[in-house]
Amino acid sequence: MRLILGSGSPRRRELLTQLGLTPDEIRAPDIDETPEKGELPRPYCIRMAREKAFAVSLDEDEVLVTADTTVALGRRILGKPSDAGEAAEFLFKLSGRRHKVITAVVVRRADRLWQRAVVTDVRMKRLSDVEVNGYLATNDWQGKAGGYGIQGPAGAFVPWIQGSFTGVVGLPVAETVALLDAAGYPVFGR
Repeated sequence: MRLILGSGSPRRRELLTQLGLTPDEIRAPDIDETPEKGELPRPYCIRMAREKAFAVSLDEDEVLVTADTTVALGRRILGKPSDAGEAAEFLFKLSGRRHKVITAVVVRRADRLWQRAVVTDVRMKRLSDVEVNGYLATNDWQGKAGGYGIQGPAGAFVPWIQGSFTGVVGLPVAETVALLDAAGYPVFGR
């Protein structure tokens, strides 16, 4: 059976590699990720992961993994910032506060889906202008929900999490392994 990763994220590829999995192919779907009016973060994140799963064509012998990560500040969705100004806005909103990082994972085999949404509570320390501007200069914020990546320099801004660290990075590995196993693609004992 072939493993297909429905994501262009190097972080998701690295997390699969940590499990000893190398995708046979990467097919990053191009979908509209605009939240619907009034859509809440968790349902939005699940919808995105499912839409990505259905946007990829599969052969009978293929298993697909897709995921979506969303940063939620209350009912507000903080997606990938469009520029450094928006990244700074997100970081200042998160500064000194708790927020949730939601990662929805979908495994698809033929017409069957297995899915899980993992919610992690994250507290970001109070950030100074110097810290935010220094972080923005690294360009690590680009392509990251909420404008930061916990696995990079912004990890210094996060003194506390409750939940899945790998979920915050972009692919909760324990849940992904369980979904792959349910789909008949056992990660261990292959």
